[in-house]
Amino acid sequence: MTEPQPTSHIDRADRILDAARDLLLRWGYRRVTIDEIARRAGVGKGTVYLHWRSREQLFFAVGAREAVAMLGAVVAAMRDDPRQIALHQYMRHFFLEAMARPVLRAIFTRDAEVLDRFLSSPARRPLQSGKLLASREYLGVLADNGLLRAGLRPEDLDYTLPAVMFGFFGIDPLLPSGVDLTLQAKADQVADLLRHAFEPAKPPPSARFITAAPRAIAILDRHTDDYRRAAYGASVDER
Repeated sequence: MTEPQPTSHIDRADRILDAARDLLLRWGYRRVTIDEIARRAGVGKGTVYLHWRSREQLFFAVGAREAVAMLGAVVAAMRDDPRQIALHQYMRHFFLEAMARPVLRAIFTRDAEVLDRFLSSPARRPLQSGKLLASREYLGVLADNGLLRAGLRPEDLDYTLPAVMFGFFGIDPLLPSGVDLTLQAKADQVADLLRHAFEPAKPPPSARFITAAPRAIAILDRHTDDYRRAAYGASVDER
């Protein structure tokens, strides 16, 4: 029996996204159909297509909604403590939040069992892009406030930062069996590596973080809004 429908467009979208996420994690991308998602969400198949034009767009929206939650947690930490805008702190928190969210973990670790052909889909790429990791604009704020190593330009990290981060996300299957670190230990090593590689040798004074934090947070808020619109489209205005 079909359950009563949510009253708002965005509530209905959440219901569909919840169903798609749960089925993706249980069955994998190849086996999940729009018909089954609609049935689980208690809506008609045509209703799903009112929100997203294709199956790929729907699954991108699932990941985009997870990115919103992840970035929201990261930004909340920055608001509580401006020192969290430091690159090594941001990436440590990013790593922990992404790995704690099964859909994002599957995307960043390239889990073929879950994602299958979605791994090769162009729809996946914005979720695994350098923009989601750390945009040049954010890195520019760090550079302007002396929070990057002297002489290091934001564009210098276009290759190296994703290489480091995706290495940490994807290295586990290639490690010897005796290497067994907790997630917290891995995140600590991410932070230590980035701090020594890309930040000043002497810890900057707190005033620099306090000055830079509003600009850095505003940039990440805009990125969060971008992913929210990707998840919900025009219906995001209802919130």
